Amino acid sequence: MHLVIFSVISAVLISCALGVVISRNIVHSALFLLFALISVAGIYLVLLTEFLAIVQLLIYGGAIVIVILFALMLTRNEEYPRIQNNKLWPIAGILSVLVLITLSVSYFQSDVIRSASTTISPAGVKSLGSSLFTTWAIPFELASLVLLVALIGAIVIARSDKDGN
Repeated sequence: MHLVIFSVISAVLISCALGVVISRNIVHSALFLLFALISVAGIYLVLLTEFLAIVQLLIYGGAIVIVILFALMLTRNEEYPRIQNNKLWPIAGILSVLVLITLSVSYFQSDVIRSASTTISPAGVKSLGSSLFTTWAIPFELASLVLLVALIGAIVIARSDKDGN
């Protein structure tokens, strides 16, 4: 039963992700992004990680998409020219499908699927925190360092615009 629910949610996620990329209206793309992030929360629920599902809904589904929509509505300028159809887009689409097929074939031929267990064990907040600060401590700190550098870069860019430099 978990596999059926996972497959349905994954299909919704993939279609919403394609909607983000394909949609010509940027507000529609933001709404497709919202539905894609909600689908990710659904996958977390299927994997019995309720805490991650709630965090996904609150942080990404709520706050991030709202910030993106506000930024779009406040900075939108109709004077920008619309992107016209490019003759190379069909070639890019064909290459993308070929890459997807290649990755799918290599994934399904690997031992990852054969060795995967079919039982799902619930992971609580305690085990998540324990693994985050023991096994995954260095990647966690590297992610925080990347976020700090991005924040400092945003402050530098914002200050240089006000000073006229």
